[in-house]
Amino acid sequence: MSGKTGFLRRAVRPALIVALALAVVAAGLGVAGLLTTTRTLASAGTIKAVGVGVYWDADCANQVTSVEWGIIEPGSRINQTVYVKNGGNTPVTLDLMAQNWSPSSAPNYLTLSWNYDGQPVDPGGVVRVTMTLHVSQSIEGITSFRFEIVIRGTG
Repeated sequence: MSGKTGFLRRAVRPALIVALALAVVAAGLGVAGLLTTTRTLASAGTIKAVGVGVYWDADCANQVTSVEWGIIEPGSRINQTVYVKNGGNTPVTLDLMAQNWSPSSAPNYLTLSWNYDGQPVDPGGVVRVTMTLHVSQSIEGITSFRFEIVIRGTG
């Protein structure tokens, strides 16, 4: 009997060592997985122009009806350049607003701005503006969102 017991000990010991090594590697991978997080945000925006036209090109041939911001990482800024045309008969100044956010907590983490300097846009005039969507580094609980972009001409 002692010969069989010695044989079993010699055969089981390497298997235990291999099993223990695999358990240590699996635990390490599990911890690494817990320390790594990725958040991808899908998004969209609808353009609502009041008293002006919004276009993708300086010739004002391709009207903007929606803006897709793409995949956005926390802490990043995404730019979209558009052209705003005054279709009226008096100079206007422009305003930018974001409204109707979904989910309603989105504006706590997302900010829309632009580089428009406030100069009046003459009738028929076109101004190039870059809208920027900034995503807070501390965003949480949002994986996708929607909102309306309102560009208004007042004059």
